[in-house]
Amino acid sequence: MLELLITMLERLGIIVTIAFILTRFRFFRGLIYHETLNRRQQYFAIIFFGFFGIIGTYSGMSFNTESLQFNRWAADLASDEAIANSRVIGIVIAGLLGGYKVGIGAGLIAGLHRFTLGGFTAIACGLAAIVAGIIAGRFQKKNKYASLSNAFMVGAIAETVQMLIILLLAKPFDKAQTLVEIIGVPMILANGLGSALFLLIIKNVMSEEEKAGALLAQKTLRIADQTLAYLRKGINPDSAKAVCQILHNEVQTNAVSMTNQTEILAHIGVGDDHHRPESPIQTQVTKDVLKSGKLVVASDETIHCRQTNCPLGAAVIAPLKQRGETIGTLKFYFKSEKEITNVAMELISGLSNLLSNQLEIAEADKAYQLAKEAEVKALQAQISPHFLFNTMNVITSLVRIDPVKARMLLVSLSHFLRQNLNATTVTITSLEQELRHVKAYLAIEEARFVEKLKVTYDIADEALLIKIPPLTLQPIVENAVKHGIKNMDQDCRIHIAIHKVPAATVVIVEDNGQGMSQDRVVQLGKQMIDSEIGSGIALYNVNRRLTIMFGEKASLQIESKPGTGTKISFSIPHAEEC
Repeated sequence: MLELLITMLERLGIIVTIAFILTRFRFFRGLIYHETLNRRQQYFAIIFFGFFGIIGTYSGMSFNTESLQFNRWAADLASDEAIANSRVIGIVIAGLLGGYKVGIGAGLIAGLHRFTLGGFTAIACGLAAIVAGIIAGRFQKKNKYASLSNAFMVGAIAETVQMLIILLLAKPFDKAQTLVEIIGVPMILANGLGSALFLLIIKNVMSEEEKAGALLAQKTLRIADQTLAYLRKGINPDSAKAVCQILHNEVQTNAVSMTNQTEILAHIGVGDDHHRPESPIQTQVTKDVLKSGKLVVASDETIHCRQTNCPLGAAVIAPLKQRGETIGTLKFYFKSEKEITNVAMELISGLSNLLSNQLEIAEADKAYQLAKEAEVKALQAQISPHFLFNTMNVITSLVRIDPVKARMLLVSLSHFLRQNLNATTVTITSLEQELRHVKAYLAIEEARFVEKLKVTYDIADEALLIKIPPLTLQPIVENAVKHGIKNMDQDCRIHIAIHKVPAATVVIVEDNGQGMSQDRVVQLGKQMIDSEIGSGIALYNVNRRLTIMFGEKASLQIESKPGTGTKISFSIPHAEEC
């Protein structure tokens, strides 16, 4: 028995290695991060974990109840043979991550495969695989991962139940009893441990992503805070020098430079002896970025610096845009391409968007009359310093008393900022993406309101694929927080509903806040308001973009009375109705 346990633990190394490799794939990470799986994702998960269960079967050892001998690998079985295996691990993880449907589906695939291998336990083991999926689904926790101890317990319980099913169904009984006496305890312990190890790998993947997201969020917040004041003045040699110095300190590259369309505005770091401010752009690759408006990675062979002994061997050159036009570049220099990691690329791309957005704000401050596209960009580029500062204060207060919550809040803030940045590059998005943006924003606000705010959702999944302009839902929800429930001391409630009716998809945001007068209701969304508490520009821009894209049927509908809260809704006509 001890020898079998040791051998099975050795075989777990194969399963764990495969699991680790699989977590590197984007598909598997997608399964981990989705709170709920749609039908297509469920089918993928069922097939994925079903085949993982098959791998667990083949990595097992066949056992002969006559000779009491183990064969090193499982294959087609004789009538007196069975398999000591790790099949249940994939099924248990399927149920814990995906619930009953995924667990049962994976169990069905692995169970049918086990049945085809034969042996006197074929029916019992095939049925036990399906039962394992049901047991694991029972222990699934919505929006929360099972603990390692729970994973061990579920794996052990599922294997124990399999032993009982073998005793009840496998014939002859004496062979079943002999089999269970020899392989029962080792399989229960090994598969319980294997389930816990698989979950541990998944949690490590989650931790890596969250840590990277939190670090990027912190760095982006610092840069946004420090650069905003300079870029409000627009792009010029003085502001460019200050921004490049900030970026050089934060990103820690060999050098950072900024150009306009014709000359170098600033260069901080290595190579400043010949990459001098107010001198013409030297490299062809920079001119190519100005022309194409796309981020480029340049090596020593493509930089073509005029200085033959230039120590800068590689660079990431990102465009700076204003109203869709490339007005300059932001360049991060490295010694070699090896130093340019995926994380660095993501950060640089985000910083390019961030600085472009801040330049948009500066341009918006200078021009009152904006064309339609410029109005959209201005709305997309709004990153409120007060919101960022208040959020960071909340996170700072949580770091010592509740570090897990502080980390989760940083991740939500990272998602919120990323969505704001991504919105500058697209003209249309889905309700699902908008809802994710809103949930990230409300997670931050719920932490700030310290249990005073309760958010409820009534969402029809089939409505989430509807396309709408970016930053449509979030400004409405933010309006409810900033103007509806801001002055309430307790029992603040926001309800978000999305559902389909025969001719349209209806979106509703409702709060129980202070409400407003009928005169204000008539004005909101139709025009900008001269008021001490807000101009209504966010709702005005949302309403304008909805009506431009979908017609007057999609305009904002506002219902409110003083002291009774506010309800804002809009309807997106289905394609045949537009």
